Amino acid sequence: MPTSRSMTKSRLALAKEALAVGEEALPLYGSSRSRHDFTLPQLFAIMALRQFSKEDYRGAVQMLEDMPALVQVLHLKKVPHYTTVQKAQERLEKKGFGDLSSTLSLRVRSVGG
Repeated sequence: MPTSRSMTKSRLALAKEALAVGEEALPLYGSSRSRHDFTLPQLFAIMALRQFSKEDYRGAVQMLEDMPALVQVLHLKKVPHYTTVQKAQERLEKKGFGDLSSTLSLRVRSVGG
């Protein structure tokens, strides 16, 4: 059944929305003792890009390395190692933040184009 809303095909638009959703719903850092290299919203946005592009963790990191515009949109000082993204996803799912992707899906559809 076709939907009346268009879904974005832009990785940049998705990254912006995912970062915004993450900033609204997540704390900046998972622990006060973490290295603070990446915020949880940044990691969430990378996870969303990974799912959007149907990449594995290594492919998602390679995508960031190949697309400096994504790194800039996500305000990354450096590209994370793939295990950083993988472990962050496991921690977020364990803490019950797995439903953020449904919130993101609704917001991305409303952005369209």
